[in-house]
Amino acid sequence: MLPRGFHARPFAHRALHGPGRPENSRSAIDAAMTAGYGIEIDLQLSSDGQAVVFHDYALDRLTDARGPVRQRSAQDLAAIQLRDSDEGIPTLSQVLDQVAGAVPLLIEIKDQDGALGPAIGPLEEAAAACLTDYPGPVAVMSFNPFSVARMGQLLPDLPHGLTTCAFDKADWPTVPQERLDALRPMPDLETLGADFISHQWNDLTNPVVQAAKARGLRVFCWTIRSDTQQAEALANGADQVTFEGYMA
Repeated sequence: MLPRGFHARPFAHRALHGPGRPENSRSAIDAAMTAGYGIEIDLQLSSDGQAVVFHDYALDRLTDARGPVRQRSAQDLAAIQLRDSDEGIPTLSQVLDQVAGAVPLLIEIKDQDGALGPAIGPLEEAAAACLTDYPGPVAVMSFNPFSVARMGQLLPDLPHGLTTCAFDKADWPTVPQERLDALRPMPDLETLGADFISHQWNDLTNPVVQAAKARGLRVFCWTIRSDTQQAEALANGADQVTFEGYMA
């Protein structure tokens, strides 16, 4: 079950990033806490088995380095500067120490299988090791149901949910069409005991989403980029939004 009041405030997508505050950076996290927002962050795995707070699989877009995050140690990643800052890539442990329960945390575990399949485990185990004694409000989610199931095994009392969307092939080039077709109706929600979904904001009228809400699941949505989109998402049944690019 989600912590009481978990959905009471919008979630800053990849923290409250902007000029001088890169995505998923400690400065963006500080800005979100100062503004009183919840925080959504992403996890990838380092070569030495640590959960690091970074969205992309590769370093290229957000740093001047190249190649997969997974080929670098956490120490090496900490020394790689995020663009438009003097910050390195933080570990989940560092971010948990920074937030220390001040605001809710919504943590997305990025798919490590490449096809939203069963080749998962090390990132979930690294995340669970960090979260075991974390005292603040936190929930985990993933597009990959196998990842969510593993987190449920490792930390059964930790709220967990699915990140979901229309699963259009154009958005998932590495995932087989049959897998996308299987995920679209969200058949895993009940078997996972999911507490929530975080769904693509412009697909909230999807009957599967509405049915999940009718069964009592909380519905978050991603990624809102204007007041108009926020109003539409809430009108279409979202309990809370994940936003960027404006102040929700």
